[in-house]
Amino acid sequence: MRIILFLSILTFGLGQITADWNISADYAVRFSATKAEGTFDKLQGSIQFDPSTPSAAKFDVWVETATISTGNNTKDKHARGSSWLDAEQYPRIGFKSSNFQKTDKGYQVKGKLSIHGITKEVSIPFTFKDQVFAGSLTVNRQDYGIEGPFLFGSLVGDEIAIVLRVPVSRQ
Repeated sequence: MRIILFLSILTFGLGQITADWNISADYAVRFSATKAEGTFDKLQGSIQFDPSTPSAAKFDVWVETATISTGNNTKDKHARGSSWLDAEQYPRIGFKSSNFQKTDKGYQVKGKLSIHGITKEVSIPFTFKDQVFAGSLTVNRQDYGIEGPFLFGSLVGDEIAIVLRVPVSRQ
């Protein structure tokens, strides 16, 4: 009987280390630069997170590169093309976490961001409130080999701000 009780407690306790979450349909992945802004659709992946044990959390998420939307069909076509994101060769922009920490303002996740076939370590501050993850980061497009055409590349700028709002529901 003691063994059954011990196993029940152990199983219940381990089940509480992280919670698996589904990404809700009303998420937002926004980006902005000097002369370009828009969104990405088709955010997918797996999220394991429990606010009481952030060290056990895991994010493995991505957006489909071809879903970039600037509100201008011509800009979208160029952004998907080989001189910018090259959506045909690099169909996903992905993030895979490696470390989580609690901070004074929420949480910090470190991990690998892969864009345009190049992977770099990044750190993303975020909050988790009312089942919504919210965070932001800035990336330099040239760090990821995204040059763009000479004239238009300089107009867009190198620094791209990314803002994330990801509502979730428990699996």
